[in-house]
Amino acid sequence: MRENKVIAPKLLDWYDRHARSLPWRIPPGSGQRADPYRVWLSEVMLQQTTVAAVRDYFLRFTARWPGVQDLAAADDAEVMAEWAGLGYYARARNLLACARQVASAGGFPTTRDGLRALPGIGPYTSAAIAAIAYDQPETVVDGNVERVVSRLFAVEKPLPVAKPDLTALAETLTPQMRPGDFAQAMMDLGATICTPRSPACGICPLIDDCDARAAGIAANLPRKAPKAAKPERSGIVWIARHGDALVLEQRPDKGLLGGTLAFPSSGWDGREMPPPGPATWAEIGNVRHVFTHFNLSLQVLSGVLENPPDRGRLIRLHMIDRNTLPGLMRKVWDVARADISA
Repeated sequence: MRENKVIAPKLLDWYDRHARSLPWRIPPGSGQRADPYRVWLSEVMLQQTTVAAVRDYFLRFTARWPGVQDLAAADDAEVMAEWAGLGYYARARNLLACARQVASAGGFPTTRDGLRALPGIGPYTSAAIAAIAYDQPETVVDGNVERVVSRLFAVEKPLPVAKPDLTALAETLTPQMRPGDFAQAMMDLGATICTPRSPACGICPLIDDCDARAAGIAANLPRKAPKAAKPERSGIVWIARHGDALVLEQRPDKGLLGGTLAFPSSGWDGREMPPPGPATWAEIGNVRHVFTHFNLSLQVLSGVLENPPDRGRLIRLHMIDRNTLPGLMRKVWDVARADISA
């Protein structure tokens, strides 16, 4: 392993010519300073979510709430509805809590330690905001950067146990000048050239610095420890009809799909709940969904309530907006809508 690599000049020169155009990014060489609100919002959205999936959400959020004060004043339900489909709903709850704390303080902290004290901001996000928005020499390490570093230094220790080593090595690369552009350049390199499969080593600006390429093992890194099989869970979801309306309820703030609007369900999330009221229930389908830590199979039952529901609230069929439902419940709604239309 060759340490003490100096790659910033070459990488920044490449970035100046090949930076991705992203709606939350200030182009290199523009002379503008990145807006910490837009950097923060994009980084929260990008946690465990792809750039392609985030782009439209980011544009809608910033059109509706262009600044942190606007988001802080937003209604919780409206933000959760706008977030629907992005998943990991604790992020949306933390987003609101953070926006309100920042708004009350008059702006974002300018140090990594100050940023880390905010709701929902951990080591990665605080480093990203400090580097990109405030040009502080903080090291930003996401999955793309881990891959680049593992190949640059030919680190054969598998992930996730190699994470501390990769972070330490990444810190040796971070320059004092233009650290924000450098952080984004590392991400872009991993996303466009140093890709997980078939890396384009021939056009990489760091081709002469890469230990893994020299050893002929670039495509095999980073190595990953075998994943355990995901456990299976099952449960019930009820499509409860009363007149021209269906029953939906607000999920608990904490936990899976927290704070979102959903059809009543039971058994899959650690809660055993009764149906929303007496009815003759008939199975109309089954929904499969993949969560980070388990696979889910939900039996979809449909019935007509004789009386108003015991829990939840009635929403008229024409008022149910599929786009405001979380991904799992969109699948349930598709099954319900097909049954209702039959």
